[in-house]
Amino acid sequence: MSETVIRVENLSKKYIIGHQKQERYAALRDVLANQVKSIGQIFSRNGDKTDPAHEEFWALKDVSFEIKQGDRVGIIGRNGAGKSTLLKILSRITEPTEGRISINGRVASLLEVGTGFHPELTGRENVYLNGAILGMDRYEIKKKFDEIVAFAEVEKFLDTPVKRYSSGMYVRLAFAVAAHLEPEILIVDEVLAVGDAQFQKKCLGKMEDVGKEGRTVLFVSHNMGTINQLCNQAYLLHKGELLQSGDVKPVINKYLHDQSSKNSHIVLPYKNKKGGQYVEVKTLNAELVPVSEFICDESIHLEFIYEIRSKLSGLFFAFIIENSEGTKVLFSESREGKLNIERLVVGRNHFYVDIPPRILAPDSYFITVASNSNSERIDIHERVLTFNLSETEFHRDKRPGVLALKLDWQVQRTSNSQYENDSHKFTVL
Repeated sequence: MSETVIRVENLSKKYIIGHQKQERYAALRDVLANQVKSIGQIFSRNGDKTDPAHEEFWALKDVSFEIKQGDRVGIIGRNGAGKSTLLKILSRITEPTEGRISINGRVASLLEVGTGFHPELTGRENVYLNGAILGMDRYEIKKKFDEIVAFAEVEKFLDTPVKRYSSGMYVRLAFAVAAHLEPEILIVDEVLAVGDAQFQKKCLGKMEDVGKEGRTVLFVSHNMGTINQLCNQAYLLHKGELLQSGDVKPVINKYLHDQSSKNSHIVLPYKNKKGGQYVEVKTLNAELVPVSEFICDESIHLEFIYEIRSKLSGLFFAFIIENSEGTKVLFSESREGKLNIERLVVGRNHFYVDIPPRILAPDSYFITVASNSNSERIDIHERVLTFNLSETEFHRDKRPGVLALKLDWQVQRTSNSQYENDSHKFTVL
């Protein structure tokens, strides 16, 4: 049985939020009047020291879990769910308000650009500094030094102060140090998004290797495909509480479904936005009835109702469809079709898009809609609707992959005489 390397018990973290009131210019008589009023309020409350200008905010509330050695744990949740606060407490950057944590092993953290680096020191000096912070001696660091530099691809800038590094160079070197100096526990926030696609792929491969070596990885990301690929456990945080934990796919499904409407028709809240906004989104069957359940052999009709409030140049519309793992499997925008922007009117406009049969494989899907004017984002609604696709009766098992296309199969045979003359010629039955 694997050893527990992280134990979190009833962990809570409270912050005090200040609310600053906007006041008019205060004259001397206002200051004196407020002082007298303050004294009166103190006596009238009989010592109640509640300050209305400050509010308690619990970033984490009563969180408990255990992580075993070698686990690769993905931590997911919406912005403000408490993910980064949890990682900061586990990295000993901030202290909890309540509860306790116990960690068995050396921890390396990469939480934001610049974590653990001294800006005035060179890249070379920061590698040795970080190794020393992790408790490694000079010989151990030197043994890994060339591997770190090669991974980070910063050979030419090793003796340059890191304050002159680009954000990409900073992250490459910081990750290389954190991953290669053999910590028992590697904690990575979504800082990897700063790097380019090739480097992100290399980092994910390295984190997989770290997990296979029996070390523990904690990884925060909004990319569900990456979480599904890298992790064997997932924790879902919501408003500071641990909502669900366990195998990756059920937790991801919970997260995605909670962000989506369970209906086939959603009316979006009014926003006083310049330009326009989506008002309604629907998924319809062949009879144009709103439904959320389809089979792969039927078309999916999408209807978007968009309210234009002022004429905009270069206006276009787009949608993205993601599967249950968070992989973006279909994207379309209005500039690809025959939509005549000149025909749009100030007011409500109805748009229709058909997804042909046999495009998407059986799964749950989520729709995100957006509108842009040239390169400026006007409106976006992430995962506003969900719909389910199932296979036809004869094919009871779920088809693997993200596509459900039916391809034409042909049977061919080889003629003996032809085979003797030319083995590459065939006769089609």
